[in-house]
Amino acid sequence: MLDYEILRLIWWALLGVLLIGFAVMDGFDLGAAMLLPFVARTDLERRVAINTVGPVWEGNQVWLILGGGAIFAAWPTLYAVAFSGFYLAMFLVLCALIIRPVGFKFRSKLIDPTWRSIWDWALFAGGLVPSLVFGVAFGNMLEGAPFRFDETMRMTYEGNLFGLLNPFALLCGLVSVAMLTMHGGAWLAMKASPPVSDRAARFARGAALAMMALFALAGLWVAFGLDGYRITSAVAHDGPSNPLLKQVARQAGAWLGNYEAQPLTLAAPIIAFLGAAAAYGLLAGRRNVLALVMSGLSIAGVIATAGVSAFPFMLPSSLDPNASLTVWDASSSRLTLMIMLVATLIFLPIVLLYTAFVYRVLRGRVTQAYIAENPASNY
Repeated sequence: MLDYEILRLIWWALLGVLLIGFAVMDGFDLGAAMLLPFVARTDLERRVAINTVGPVWEGNQVWLILGGGAIFAAWPTLYAVAFSGFYLAMFLVLCALIIRPVGFKFRSKLIDPTWRSIWDWALFAGGLVPSLVFGVAFGNMLEGAPFRFDETMRMTYEGNLFGLLNPFALLCGLVSVAMLTMHGGAWLAMKASPPVSDRAARFARGAALAMMALFALAGLWVAFGLDGYRITSAVAHDGPSNPLLKQVARQAGAWLGNYEAQPLTLAAPIIAFLGAAAAYGLLAGRRNVLALVMSGLSIAGVIATAGVSAFPFMLPSSLDPNASLTVWDASSSRLTLMIMLVATLIFLPIVLLYTAFVYRVLRGRVTQAYIAENPASNY
């Protein structure tokens, strides 16, 4: 049996892996949807773009379910606070994610151009809204959410949807939008045929530059304009899951503490920048497969940067810093984490192998000739 402290660390890392898996795998679906009205100008071109993601988007979204399930089972207090406090934001995401399958299935049912245009823009919204809201959520995670607990651990949330849409959180949302646009453009550059692939590559390069600029601006804001959180009392790493047993203070620049204490953590933001820069260059050289890989690496760096900056905090409280949720006081029991770890070690490799098999079967570009010759077998 692993120590409780080690299990908590493992599940903190696994949660990050699942979030990265969702952002990388479903991210190009969202990015391709955001680019759909701009990189495809005719109906046939738009069907090419849609058919690059049509067969795989549903499987990719499993990563979102895995992430939500992991939060529910491994971090129940975090699940309760986040899904209660961010309820309306989550509802917006849910509505947008519902639009996507409806758009995929109904868009080409009628030949009417107006009908198809409406669904094209619905797919665009289905990509933009989740991309923006997920970034906003990360921004609020770094700022702190307005919740507190009473002595019986009943949670009270005093925020609202508009409070989540503050300037820093919106900046993080723009980072997310640019990041996933880059990823979606790299995917279309690899999977679609010209001229869709050529236009997508140009948009992806612009998004890569925007992502690097916005990410740098967000980093400067965190360093000089945003108070972080720091635990000021002794912490029992294997103690009970009660966030009220510690003392927390807000301090300027506190989110930079981990980089000073553990310089290796600087690898996360460096990877984010280098991945985006490499994707930009590779797209210019038409090396689209490697560009997609580098784009995914950049996404991993961005998410890892948020995680290592806030560690050990998972969701700080702006109302009562002492109620902030950390890796050490928001987890399930040791037995639950151990059982889940065994199940993950068994089933996650199966998911990865099946995913690799599916993408190998579906390899190759989607061409306009294929769409024209097989009107009944595509979206």
